Amino acid sequence: MTETCVILDIGGVLEITSDTGWVQRWEERLELPLGTVNERMRDVWRAGSVGSIGEREVQAQVAARLGLDAPQAEAFMADLWAEYLGTPNEELIAYVQGLRGKCRLGILSNSFVGARERETALYHFDELVEQIVYSHEIGIEKPDLQAFEAACASLDVRPENCLFVDDVAVNVEAAQAAGMQAHLFEDNARTITRITAHLESGHLVPGRVPLG
Repeated sequence: MTETCVILDIGGVLEITSDTGWVQRWEERLELPLGTVNERMRDVWRAGSVGSIGEREVQAQVAARLGLDAPQAEAFMADLWAEYLGTPNEELIAYVQGLRGKCRLGILSNSFVGARERETALYHFDELVEQIVYSHEIGIEKPDLQAFEAACASLDVRPENCLFVDDVAVNVEAAQAAGMQAHLFEDNARTITRITAHLESGHLVPGRVPLG
């Protein structure tokens, strides 16, 4: 028998992340045309997502490019993180907690520098799964196939024995291209059903009791 594995995305899956409108509020406050913030910050957002810039430099660039003083820049970043971190998807997290010891568990997330520290403090994902692969730490984002390869390598599992769960269709398609099974997250009920079916399909951890 082979080890079965479930790898999940964070934002939109383990975290419920809704548009808070914070960017538009800052543009209104600063009397900037709609879209200005992301236009000015696009390369910084990209750099933060692949770890080529540190948190301190991100905030410095925010202040310089948007004309903010230090307290304003701190408030801006606080609003960014409030939307980024969202709220925990408690039902799915509880289900995944029940899988520990029954299969290999991992996370693969397109992230931003500073995410690990904040998500660990708030949600304890490091206790939920065995390995967390963040884009800002490996310098590669989904849907790059190397991101999925890195996630499998971190757990020392074969792609075909892994089910990957993500809320973005292109990432699901990329996972399949990387040889993994994949599920597009739409709601908890269908996702739990799909994971359960994956675990009952016969790819079981040696010496472990089958689910169900």
